[in-house]
Amino acid sequence: MLLPAAVAEGVRIGTITLAFRRWEQPRVKAGGTQLTSAGIVRFDRVSEVGDLNSLTDGDAAAAGYPDADALRRQLAPKRTASRSPRAGKGGEHVYRISLSWVGEDPRVQLRAQVPDADDLARLRAAVARLDAGRRAGPWTSPILEWIRDNPGVISTELAALLGREVAPMKADIRRLKALGLTESLRVGYRLSPRGVAYLESLV
Repeated sequence: MLLPAAVAEGVRIGTITLAFRRWEQPRVKAGGTQLTSAGIVRFDRVSEVGDLNSLTDGDAAAAGYPDADALRRQLAPKRTASRSPRAGKGGEHVYRISLSWVGEDPRVQLRAQVPDADDLARLRAAVARLDAGRRAGPWTSPILEWIRDNPGVISTELAALLGREVAPMKADIRRLKALGLTESLRVGYRLSPRGVAYLESLV
């Protein structure tokens, strides 16, 4: 379940507390959490909506819609060319998910931490595991070096510079981001202070 940035931000500031999805079965569990662009969001409760007509304007407002009619239109089953109803996006059942904000993205604080000797050793070991998992050989340093030398470069251009396909390259950058080494900009990426320190330690 992906939460758009505007919805995640609404959860963070408390203006959005509900989400509705069409699924064949629930894809999240009560008590589970998700890391979003606005921090960590928790799924407090998941329940099936038996009748779309039971949705209220209050439900709609809590999910970021202007009124219940707008929410019902979004959740209404689609129709085929023969006008026979079929499942909407994701499935035939509508679920109500209660949301709450847990806290900031822990990677934000991690990126600002300049590692000490022990932390650097652990970081090198983690990066080495990423390199070891690639048959083509080590890949982490080339990406980090390109980001260092080309901050804010759009991902398609960065992929061309590296001779990579965009989607796999982005997946690799997310792996490095999880270690606190990179951070996303409005366009492209840059090294975090932690990433700069890590690269400098390799010299």
